This record gives sequence, structure tokens and C-alpha cells, in this order.
Amino acid sequence: MLLDNQTLFSDNQEITTGTIYSQNIVRFGKGEIDFLPLLIQVVSEFKNVDSLKVQIQTSETEDFASSDNLAEAELKLADLVEGARFPITHLPKGNKGYVRLAYVVSGETAETQGKITAGVVIE
Repeated sequence: MLLDNQTLFSDNQEITTGTIYSQNIVRFGKGEIDFLPLLIQVVSEFKNVDSLKVQIQTSETEDFASSDNLAEAELKLADLVEGARFPITHLPKGNKGYVRLAYVVSGETAETQGKITAGVVIE
């Protein structure tokens, strides 16, 4: 699998607490792109969260003033080990032009180690 810098949402991005958005917003033509292969992978094991939810969000504007969730998946702490992948494997239909990921951390303690890399991949 190859990741492309132009369609990379997160590159070794630290995920700490609350809701954190991907480092990058990817602009696709509205409605033109769907079912692209997607990789959302843990690259550094999580130690302090109860779970981590990933949401694929889309908006007509780059500021995401109004957005919709296209898909979401959640992994529990026991599954957030290095190399683990979230079960969202393709960009779903419904793209409005701009896409980002939201990482929603569940737990009382801030994460200190967990990191994610995510983006469209070439298989």
C-alpha cells in the first residue's frame, strides 16, 4: 500500500483528548470521488484512553462550518496497538467537496503516546 501526500489526512498525528481533527483537509470534487481505498492505522500504541472513534466528515466549505459524518468506527483500548487498522477501508459516498477525519477520544486521562496515520492509499 502506498500513501499519497496529496490525500493524506494524518501523518503520525498525536491523539490526546477530546475531539481532534486530522492535520489535513483533503479537497475532492463534490460527489466525484467515492469508494477510494482508505487506511486509518495506529502507528504508536495507545495507553490511556478507553476507546477511540474515527469519523469521516465532509463539508461544502473548507472551514467545515456545516458538516456531515459519512462513516465512523471505534476501537477499544485493547485493540489500539501499533499496526491496528480501523475497519473503514474505503471513502464512502456523499462527499460534498472537502473531507477530514475527526478523532474522538473516550476516557478520563489524556493520551500521551497514541498516534495515527491515515489517508487514501494505492493498493
